[in-house]
Parts: sequence; C-alpha cells; structure tokens
Amino acid sequence: MIIDDQHYDVIIVGTGAGGGTLARKLAPTGKKILVLEQGDFLEKGSSQLVDVEVFKKESFYAPEKWYEEEDSFFPQTNYSVGGNTKIYSGVLQRLREKDFEKVQHQDGFSPEWEVKYKDFEPYYTEAEKLYQVHGNVGNDLTEPSRSEDFPLPTVDSEPQIEDICTRISKQGLNPAYLPIGVGKQGRTDSEDTGIYPTIKKYDNVTVKTSAKVVRLVTNASGKEVKAVEANIGDRSYLFVGNIIVLSCGAINSAALLLRSSNEKHPKGLANSSDLVGRNLMKQLMTVVVQLSNTPNSGLFQRTRYINDFYWGDENFSYPMGHIQNSGGILQDVIFSESPPILSVAAKLMPGFGLKQLAKRSIGWWLQTEDLPSPKNRVRVKGGKLYLDYTANNIEAHDRLIYRWIDVLKSIDEKQKIYPRGEAPIQVVAHQSGTCRFGEDTRTSVLDLNCRTHDIDNLYVVDSSFFPSISATSPALTVIANALRVGEHLINRLG
Repeated sequence: MIIDDQHYDVIIVGTGAGGGTLARKLAPTGKKILVLEQGDFLEKGSSQLVDVEVFKKESFYAPEKWYEEEDSFFPQTNYSVGGNTKIYSGVLQRLREKDFEKVQHQDGFSPEWEVKYKDFEPYYTEAEKLYQVHGNVGNDLTEPSRSEDFPLPTVDSEPQIEDICTRISKQGLNPAYLPIGVGKQGRTDSEDTGIYPTIKKYDNVTVKTSAKVVRLVTNASGKEVKAVEANIGDRSYLFVGNIIVLSCGAINSAALLLRSSNEKHPKGLANSSDLVGRNLMKQLMTVVVQLSNTPNSGLFQRTRYINDFYWGDENFSYPMGHIQNSGGILQDVIFSESPPILSVAAKLMPGFGLKQLAKRSIGWWLQTEDLPSPKNRVRVKGGKLYLDYTANNIEAHDRLIYRWIDVLKSIDEKQKIYPRGEAPIQVVAHQSGTCRFGEDTRTSVLDLNCRTHDIDNLYVVDSSFFPSISATSPALTVIANALRVGEHLINRLG
C-alpha cells in the first residue's frame, strides 16, 4: 500500500455528469481537490459515434462482468473521463413540476421529492447555460415554468423528421424541440464542460486516471471516511481527504459503499437503513423503427419529442411516458443492441445491407417511468456485482408503444409492421435511485444535501439520490443537483 503524501480538502470519485460538474463548481474555491477516474481520457472526438462503429458492441461496454442471478453480462456503461456523458445523446431535459410530487401510476405511486421543482429551477437554469443547451419553449404542454428562456436556439432537424412532425401535428399532437447540449465540437459532456476546462485553468485540481477505487476507509469510530483506496496500475494507493464525494453512477456508487463494509458498518457504509443499493430504477425503454423509402444520412442528432401521452390520454388515466426521435441510427449507441431489430426490418426491405437499411430507418425512443421497489437492487456477493431487477409499470409502457405505432400508421398507411426492441438488462442507461435522499434516516440513505446520514463527510452526487426517475432523461437533473450540492459544499468548506 502506498500512502499519497498529499492531503486533499475534497476527493471526488468519478467524472460523469455529477462528478465532472462538481469539480468545476468547486475549483474556484482554491481548495485542494483530487478527482479519481477509473478510465482514461478518450481520444478527441472518439465519443462522437460514427457509421457502423456503433454496431461494435465492445466499444461501449465496461471491461467487467455483472450478474443477473447466475447469468453474466457486460454492462453498457462507459469508463472514461466524462463517464456516461461520453456516450449519451446530449438530451438535457428538466423533470416536470409534477414529477417532484407523489404521482399515481397504474402499478403504484411514484414517491414525492422533499426538494421541489422550485428549489431545482435556478440550478436547472445554471446547468443549461453551463452545458450550452439549445431549446425552445413551444408546444409541449408539460413544459415546466422557467425563470429564463433556453440560452441557445433549437438544433435543426433532418427534413424527414420535420416532415413527420408536421404530419403528426395534423393529428392533434404537439411535437416539441428537444433540449440538446451542443458546443463547437458536438454534444457537450462532463469532460469538455467540467473536467478539461477545470484542470486547464485551476492548478488546485488534480485528476488521476486509470484509478479504480476499491474501498473507502473510515476512522476508528466509523463516523468519517478518512481515506480512499484505489488501484493504479499494479499498485494500491491510499488518498486522504476531508470530504469524499462519490459519483460513480448509481450502480457502482452503491456497490462501492457495500464493498467498504467494516466492523462499524457491517452491511456497508451509510447503510443503517438497509437501503444502499435498493430501489434501483432504469426506466422501461423501447426503440420503434419507422422504415422509409427515402434515404437519410443515418448520422443526425436527436431533435424532437412528443409528451402528449406523458400523463396518459383519454383511454388511460395513468402516466404513459415520453417519446423522442432516436437520432441517426448510425450514431446512436443504443443501436449497439439493435441488429436483431434491424434483422426484422430487413425482411420488409429485402436487398438492403445493415448500413443501407439503417439509412432508410427512423428510430423512435420511448421511455416510461418504472417505480422504485426495494426488491430491485444492487448486491455484492463473493466479489461479484449482482443486479436484481424486475420491470414494473409494464402495461403503461405497452400502451405507449401501441399508441405511438397507431400514430405512425395514421401518417403512413403503407407501413404495416414497426420493428421494435426493448433495452435489455445490460443497457443500464438512466440508472438511478440506489441511495435515495430524504430527511428520514429510516427511509433514505442521504440527507437533502446528498450527505450520507451515517457518515458526516461522505456525499453522493450521481443519480443515486433520485426518489423517483420520471420518464425524462435524468442527466440535466444530475448536473443541476451537483451544482446545488456544490453550493452547499462551498459554504461548508468556508
């Protein structure tokens, strides 16, 4: 064991939407900050998916196995500076105001947040400016109230997408423009927006890459984390800090807490409530493919969405979910799972190869909220990471699929079959909920500032803190929360 000779005011584990943003927020304080990242810097531009590269599954999977019962799989999650923001779509949506309240679903209730939309709103505004969000307050009837307009104008859509939106508008629907983070070099992520400008400008921030954190070490009383143990190359290091912040992703942060069990915390750190790892949510997600005789580039950005069924419709009084165009199939990481979908499509358009078929396809990405359940959880056993996950709210998602297919059929009577595929267990996009926040120590892991109830100097700023996930993409809420917690930490650091 090598003990680092530096003492840090703050140690941040992970550089994704939460960790990368927090590092940038705290850097101007002048405090000594260490950021540990399991992966490395990607080559410039390598996060921008191109052409058939997207079908090479191994490019977007972690180099480790996780388990579902006895079956193993490689999770579709990214270990590099920027975390999963290096492979996300760039969609940066606010939760709707009602998403922060207790909501009745067909399969149960989505729990109330103890911090409300009005409390998040100024941080959403700050986050949109920081991540250069392009958008427009337009047709979406679920759009929450805003103190300011979007900082930048909408991203232009492909002509085919605009044509489809025009036609579905005539059906009485309200297609709106997706809020997208886009900078000079493509979509914004937590490397180019958080980590890179921070280390370029501030010499009080140190980033160590290829540093896999394996354990948090507490003091003798178990009331504080005094050090972070990480493997770098073939050596093990111990880094000492005053405040420790986890941002490893909801699954890996929970796993790290469980793996750090000791005599004072036999069930894992911060786990007196037995809720660390429980209430795992990752939304029900399905891609529906719309075929076209008109080719497209296959490389366009997601730009439009439909929320007309977000809270249900005249035939179903419960929330159904969110729809957005998937972007060009040849640059959308979800299609690393899609060859089985396109093989169905190939039967409808014989004579086209995979690449040609992708250029004649429009993908629609459907998301439905799943509800927190303590049985859906992250476990660590014998050194292995297990996901126990059973989807719920299934009928609401099925209704969204069939409702959307009916809409597509109404504007294109020639196409009768719409190939679709659900995201399997290994697609852990939008993971959340494994360390929920709240005031009651019996029903939550974190307090409302995302500090663990059990350990005074330990925080979690990824999507672990979500009490519910909604049907929107969670990245902007993670970023806004990191800015909110960052403000709290600045006050604590003095």
